[in-house]
Amino acid sequence: MPKETILTQQGLEDLKAKIEHLSMTRREEVAERIKEAREFGDISENAEYDDAKNEQALLEQRIAQLEERLRRATVIDEKDISTDEVQFGSIVHVKDQKTGDSQKFQIVGSTEADPLEHKLSNESPIGKALIGHRRNDVVTVEVPRGPKKKLKITKIETA
Repeated sequence: MPKETILTQQGLEDLKAKIEHLSMTRREEVAERIKEAREFGDISENAEYDDAKNEQALLEQRIAQLEERLRRATVIDEKDISTDEVQFGSIVHVKDQKTGDSQKFQIVGSTEADPLEHKLSNESPIGKALIGHRRNDVVTVEVPRGPKKKLKITKIETA
């Protein structure tokens, strides 16, 4: 049984936009490639045609996957997010107790996670460790490489 997808409102909008882009723009582009490849003649020995048809199959598979994710999506209402403790959707400010570095993360579902945008999955080691903790708590995090991290939660806010 496929697992439920938890999304923020922004994640839902991004998912819908991606489906629309693939369904409209990319489908038209691939259909045009197929049409051009057919014009080369015999499709039984036409590498361009085979490549375009393979691309079409992969595109349709990707659209189906995203539509399934959308059907299983549960959107977290940002009004329900508390600033008392870290939870899904929270923006958490932490300070590394060893290095003194401060960082800010938003806890999101695995489908929205993007470390470059400071969006951590609720299933990641840091995301999982922070959930349920409060401001001023020091959380010890087992990271895949290196020593454990001790992070102090300095602020919790909503998106």
